[in-house]
Amino acid sequence: MTINLIAHSNNLRMKLKKRIFFLLFISFLFFFNGTAVQARDVVNTDTLSMIQKVEKWYEKNMNYGSITALMTIESSFVPFPSEVVIPPAAYVASKSESNLNIFLVVLFGTLGALLGAYINYFLAFSLGRPIVYKIADSKFGKLMLLSSEKIQKAEDYFIKHGNISTFIGRLIPGIRQLISLPAGLARMNLLSFTLYTALGAGIWNTVLALLGYLAHGQADLINKYSHELSLIILGLLVLLIVYFVVKYFWKKKKSAKIK
Repeated sequence: MTINLIAHSNNLRMKLKKRIFFLLFISFLFFFNGTAVQARDVVNTDTLSMIQKVEKWYEKNMNYGSITALMTIESSFVPFPSEVVIPPAAYVASKSESNLNIFLVVLFGTLGALLGAYINYFLAFSLGRPIVYKIADSKFGKLMLLSSEKIQKAEDYFIKHGNISTFIGRLIPGIRQLISLPAGLARMNLLSFTLYTALGAGIWNTVLALLGYLAHGQADLINKYSHELSLIILGLLVLLIVYFVVKYFWKKKKSAKIK
């Protein structure tokens, strides 16, 4: 019992560190890339807010190749959110002077999601259930925020709903990336897997692109209050970090009481 509690506590601590690291990493990217843009742009850069700097960085660096690559990563077992790829890319594509097309953003985003799903599918297909579960509980698996419990959850969902789960699962957070693993373990028909995955990923990316497009419609309002929005974003990041810290210590305290 004591050993299990210690292991559980260590697991919580590791998850907490990874989540905080991820949030800090995203924050660092926003500020670092924004600073880089400020160094390159000579006109009026001193008055740019964090949001405007990030927007300029996307305008200069986002292309269909990077969208595909980032969405491939997002759709595989690597913990990376699609929300930081498609909406900003669609926002930039909505501008008249942009080189991006919003429909192609969705298309290449979906292609990347399909490629990432193929990675999970063929890994599970070739390695088999015992090795997949063993990898999930390994140090590498923990680094990727995987666990046998998460794989089991996705597999139970797949068993319950059948092949259609590769479509529905793409729309459910926590299941979206991992649903390809049980499909590979079950050796699902590749054509059906491709069709369902592309359809589900396409709908999800369309929703995200629509959010970015609607945000562009409010560009003047966003720029007007960009400083305030930057502070709100920073505040939300701080609140998220505080939330994970409090959650960790609350679970640790609860585990101590059970002991």
